[in-house]
Amino acid sequence: MKNLGIGKQKLSEFKNRNLIYVDKTEIIEKLINSGTYYFLSRPRRFGKSLLVNTMEELFLGNKKLFENTWIYDKWDFEDKYPVIKISFDSLAYSKLGLETVLEKELDKIAKKHKITYKTAEMYSEKFKELVEELGEKKPVAILIDEYDKPIIDYIENGKRDEALKNRDILKEFYSVIKSLDGYIKLFFVTGVSKFSKVSIFSELNNLTDITIDKNYSTLTGYTENEIVESYPEYLEEIEKEFGIDRKKLLKNMKLWYDGYSWDGENFV
Repeated sequence: MKNLGIGKQKLSEFKNRNLIYVDKTEIIEKLINSGTYYFLSRPRRFGKSLLVNTMEELFLGNKKLFENTWIYDKWDFEDKYPVIKISFDSLAYSKLGLETVLEKELDKIAKKHKITYKTAEMYSEKFKELVEELGEKKPVAILIDEYDKPIIDYIENGKRDEALKNRDILKEFYSVIKSLDGYIKLFFVTGVSKFSKVSIFSELNNLTDITIDKNYSTLTGYTENEIVESYPEYLEEIEKEFGIDRKKLLKNMKLWYDGYSWDGENFV
């Protein structure tokens, strides 16, 4: 009986610790091969970070992590791509400032790939040069997780000036993407909310919002079928403990967890 992967955000943890992984690789493969620029909004604690990490592992070609998944024999794991992944949830911008932590994160990525900046000094210039250098031979997968956290954190604390300042920093940061199309394999951004294109993504007219796209409505979260298929032993334990049948159990689960839907048809 496999363990529950509560709070785990890395695919490697599911493999190494024998955790239940609800396979989303078929829909991930469809997304990657259907376009280049995407934005996805989902609530917190809804699997966005695990989704981003799964994409990262695909592009890095870590085939062993995908054993027993749909994509295992359908993805060319030998065809690897450089990855720039930035998770704003893990950056200490509240202590050091957003500009500083962005530069530090980019410097860390550059050092990992043994890249020395030629002319770049500020964070947006470093981002641009990093993409160009990494994408010279092979296009880059750029994965941004929780992009809006440096704004929302300050809005929730009533610090509007700081929120606006960080919004402008992010706008400057993403503005370089428009001129880098030939260097990019995938640009994927997640967040809790979507701020208007005018305020942050004004330069990215080709950024596709898949938040309520029916093709990706089950990209995160679990459908009833996925729960039944992935957690059979746990469902059986609950049925025995409370003396209820499967139909009543699933009905109660819907009652307790409501049911999110982004297309009006599929509920998770």
